[in-house]
Amino acid sequence: MSGTLYLVGTPIGNLGDISPRAAETFEAVDFIAAEDTRVTVKLLNHLGIKKPMVSYYEHNRAESGERILARLLNGESCALATDAGMPAISDPGEDLVALCGEAGVPVIAIPGPCAAVCALALSGLPTGRFTFEGFLSTVKKNRYKHLEELKNEHRTMIFYEAPHKLKATLSDMLTYFGDRPITISRELTKLHEETLRFTLAKAVEYYESTPPKGEFVLIIQGAPTDEETPLTMEEAMEQVSALMDKGQSLKDSVKQVAKSTGFAKNKLYDAVLKAQN
Repeated sequence: MSGTLYLVGTPIGNLGDISPRAAETFEAVDFIAAEDTRVTVKLLNHLGIKKPMVSYYEHNRAESGERILARLLNGESCALATDAGMPAISDPGEDLVALCGEAGVPVIAIPGPCAAVCALALSGLPTGRFTFEGFLSTVKKNRYKHLEELKNEHRTMIFYEAPHKLKATLSDMLTYFGDRPITISRELTKLHEETLRFTLAKAVEYYESTPPKGEFVLIIQGAPTDEETPLTMEEAMEQVSALMDKGQSLKDSVKQVAKSTGFAKNKLYDAVLKAQN
């Protein structure tokens, strides 16, 4: 008879958020598969638990996953833990869950904190329907394709972002989504937790003078659901061209269209110049 894989949600910053059931699960299993054993051992030390651990993360998921599965099929039980939050959510644990599903190994979730859901609850934006998009690609072509696909998404959108990429991400979102409401939460459950509410244009402006620090969750309002759909950058550029054809300067045309559409003036100006060359 096979063992069981437990997906154990762990604190995203505050150790006080560990649940008694999570602690009991760590104590009861035969071994723990951790994204980073150095991080998980700190949590186990806090709980006063000693348990054999194996490493399971992005770059060893295939090899380590097969070894973990073999032990599960041999009757051992395993707790899967990521560095913070729920395993298998925007995390290589999804592969291990799939392996267990194919092999008939039971998988049980031990609920715990989730930064995406916490930030959504704090946002004040519609929560009845939402889509979790995780991290945008660092490859510009893939990132732009992702944003293009989402520009008409009506549901509230949730993204994760690192501080060194935040400014570029907000600027790209303004280009593709227009000037929509956004809530930005950082360092959730930690000492410097903060939630700010902006429009995308104001967020871009704010972080030009305020260096981003910490891990961020971005909650963005979906596209309008009425018959009027947001303009694309190409359509905004056509409006600029139409105004210029009437004798208006490039600068004034861009300013007018940016104001009416929500596109960032500098992005629209650069796009028009590029198209002219």
